[in-house]
Amino acid sequence: MSAQHVVERPSPNFDVRPAGVPVDILVLHYTGMAGAAAALDRLCDPAAKVSAHYLIDEDGTVYALVPELKRAWHAGLAWWRGSRDINGRSIGIELVNPGHELGYSDFPGPQMDALADLARAILSRHPIPPRNVIGHSDVAPDRKLDPGERFDWRGLAGRGIGLWPAAGGTPDGDVLHLLAEYGYDTATRQVISAFQRHFRPRRIDGRPDAETLALLAGLLAAVRSAG
Repeated sequence: MSAQHVVERPSPNFDVRPAGVPVDILVLHYTGMAGAAAALDRLCDPAAKVSAHYLIDEDGTVYALVPELKRAWHAGLAWWRGSRDINGRSIGIELVNPGHELGYSDFPGPQMDALADLARAILSRHPIPPRNVIGHSDVAPDRKLDPGERFDWRGLAGRGIGLWPAAGGTPDGDVLHLLAEYGYDTATRQVISAFQRHFRPRRIDGRPDAETLALLAGLLAAVRSAG
């Protein structure tokens, strides 16, 4: 990541990470606001009590908001792989995008390129496994849709960031058991839709069909083989 593309924009909205807890999750968001200026104002407003470690504008400009060693307030009520304090163990990146309520759009190439560079740098500094590169909707399925079905998770995994399922997996259990093994909170109503939004964005219907099960099985095969 080129240093000249990083703009320091400190946010006061952070606190101390819990002692002894590794930073082992990377959570991606969209801003759901009209543009970068509005998002930066909110993420840096003490009254809003929200933040992220970084924000990436559509032109690829990266804003550094909260030091990685501090806990930013980006995930809210969330759950992943048995942990509820997602903020305490994660890095949060916001991507400027109007979101589903304001005219959801594709994520431009320069923005995705900057994200890939930033994410690779983060992964080099923290023990974040591929299955823990996730979206806000993965950790909060009943509340959040971001970064959404237009986000190119497959392309990002192709750059070595995150995990993408191999075709032709064979499921060896029911869908909720498999989702729980991968990391999802299966007590949430929208958990199957959240999985599809990440891994089968062309059809998000919340149905545990054969394709959904095969994709999930492919992911778990990769996770199990990695140990």
